Amino acid sequence: MLILDTMKLSRPISWFLLAFGVWSWAIWITFVKNLWKDGSGLAFDDSGDPTAYFWVHLLLAITSFLLGTGIGVIGLRGLRALRREAASGEGAATER
Repeated sequence: MLILDTMKLSRPISWFLLAFGVWSWAIWITFVKNLWKDGSGLAFDDSGDPTAYFWVHLLLAITSFLLGTGIGVIGLRGLRALRREAASGEGAATER
């Protein structure tokens, strides 16, 4: 039988994970916009076709979006769990 224990994240760690997810999106959206508008010849060749540089960096950005989203969701779930725990603790204290 498999027993799963729940893990509790602290408030600072939850906020850090959420902030990391938001930061990841902000940074990589800016990077993709700049990549798309690249006029230096790195991202697009002379005929306007995407280069290997473009595809590699687009793949990096997509991976970072996915990881940032996952990490941010973990942080958000940690904060929600702490809020639910605090609300249930307050309710129990007022019933006494």
